Amino acid sequence: MMVRLTVDLIAKNSNLKPRKEETIAQCLKKITHINFSGKNIDAIEDLSLCKNLSVLYLYDNRISQITNLNYATNLTHLYLQNNCIPCIENLRSLKKLEKLYLGGNYIAVIEGLEGLEELRELHVESQRLPLGEKLLFDPRTLHSLAKSLYILNISNNNIDDIKNLEILENLNHLVAVDNQLLHVKDLEFLLNKLTKLRKMDLNGNPVCLKPKYRDRLILVSKPLEFLDGKEIKNMERQFLMNWKASKDAKKISKRKSSKNKDSSNP
Repeated sequence: MMVRLTVDLIAKNSNLKPRKEETIAQCLKKITHINFSGKNIDAIEDLSLCKNLSVLYLYDNRISQITNLNYATNLTHLYLQNNCIPCIENLRSLKKLEKLYLGGNYIAVIEGLEGLEELRELHVESQRLPLGEKLLFDPRTLHSLAKSLYILNISNNNIDDIKNLEILENLNHLVAVDNQLLHVKDLEFLLNKLTKLRKMDLNGNPVCLKPKYRDRLILVSKPLEFLDGKEIKNMERQFLMNWKASKDAKKISKRKSSKNKDSSNP
């Protein structure tokens, strides 16, 4: 059975009781939150009468295309996880959007978010991708989110490289568990760039099994406070810094002594 989200359906389900002289349209204009999650909805119709809609819950449905939201320009939170959406589209007029939930869909590329300058949270975990494919990022979208994005969840998407996230200069929390990240060096590179990052979750990546993985990441990033759900205590960081300093000092004196040897044996 096809269920389309229409203003009639909204009016019927939101217990709207128009005052005597009010029209349905005037009533719809007042609605700020709409929750139609888990209602077998497969299409979104024109909601332009809901002028003040700010939070829209449509998760656990059967929506296969993001449509007709361009007039909901006051939307701040959009929940579309666990639908059948293959691509991110038709969201560019949602200039006030702050949180976007798209986990558990069929999205292969993070794209189409240019101009969403208020977007602080993007959740795109567990896309149902064809075997062997990984989630990709359109550089234009990354570029446009560079200043605003604060939380990014890209877990369980077969991702093997996140160096291109270096542009997200205000990122505070990165969740990338259960991917295919392999190289500590790539993560050191990223952490050097992301100077606001406080939390990073990488559990379930092959890189976590590499020797000195945790030590190396703590050493490269002063701001990092939590790694894989475990707090980084000052004592731990201080101990590692002292250890590294003494190791470096040994290296230097070794170099000096070998130079001295060379010069004394002409």
